[in-house]
Amino acid sequence: MSTPLDSPESGGTATLDRELEELLEEEAIEPGDHERFSHYVKKDKILESAITGKPVRALCGKKWTPGRDPEKFPVCPTCKEIYESLMS
Repeated sequence: MSTPLDSPESGGTATLDRELEELLEEEAIEPGDHERFSHYVKKDKILESAITGKPVRALCGKKWTPGRDPEKFPVCPTCKEIYESLMS
């Protein structure tokens, strides 16, 4: 007879490891103005996030998982300032 610990997909330490990783990722995502602004992020990072679901980090340092249409929000003033300083 097998126990739940014998099969990693049905529980045990594999489940605990996965749950811990999810909690740590959730804590790394910062609440705040990302809901009010669109932010500057490298295009390849946005594509990677769309595929993997992992958060991205904007020029201003804000970390979140993109999911809304950035065209509907004004540009983050901090991201814009940093971008313009990089381009000049």
